Amino acid sequence: MIKETKPAHPGATKQDEDENKRKMLTEANIFPVVGIGASAGGLSAFTKLLMALPTNTGMAFVLVQHLDPKHVSLLPELMTRATTMPVREIRDGMQIEPNYVYVMPPNYSLALLHNVLHLMPRTDVRGGHLPIDDFLRSLALDKQNNAIGVILSGTASDGT
Repeated sequence: MIKETKPAHPGATKQDEDENKRKMLTEANIFPVVGIGASAGGLSAFTKLLMALPTNTGMAFVLVQHLDPKHVSLLPELMTRATTMPVREIRDGMQIEPNYVYVMPPNYSLALLHNVLHLMPRTDVRGGHLPIDDFLRSLALDKQNNAIGVILSGTASDGT
């Protein structure tokens, strides 16, 4: 069904209508995003957390696991058993939405910009890969007071 939009008030210009549309789109994109980090052994913690969450939180959940680059992750498939929220493995350029769970694939770094997830080549800082740190920084910059960081488990200092 196509909904016809009417001017906000008599004499409204195309510019007024465009501004109203931009405002509605901006308001629709204001929702909390929860970045959740865990080490390779974090499967149980991810599962317990998702099982305890209601389906309609109004938040998006991004799972970032600190994995060996050669490790094949079954996390997306396993998380579908832990929640009735849709679970998606992240693809570059994916727009996030509330009430979805997004799982980062191994051997990447991840950033969020304007509610869009960006996969980047893995970066090593002083010999270590810190995907949780990388994502939480970008999450805080992008979502500001709508950013939530959760660390379930970790190795070394990733996420802290």
